[in-house]
Amino acid sequence: MSPVLLVILTVVEIVALVAVLALFVILITRRLRSLANTLGQVSEGVIRSIQGDVFLVGAGAAILNRKLNAIAKALPAIAEKAESLSSQQPQADPYARAPR
Repeated sequence: MSPVLLVILTVVEIVALVAVLALFVILITRRLRSLANTLGQVSEGVIRSIQGDVFLVGAGAAILNRKLNAIAKALPAIAEKAESLSSQQPQADPYARAPR
């Protein structure tokens, strides 16, 4: 084979290789864009769902806080009552054996 023919075939091969690589890059770019769009749609749905849940929790948080504050205010009185009841009863030995 002549050197000129070998150079021409080499150039044609390089051009074909570059064309195939460019085609694959274009196909991969399209696929990635499609995936990005799908992920965008999914994330929008998830965000809307979370916003709905947060709205429900936010609405109940005020009620829950009021009830917890009422319980917290009642705890000292309950603790005093329990302490006075325990001091009135004789202390049992927790390690004593139960009668058989």
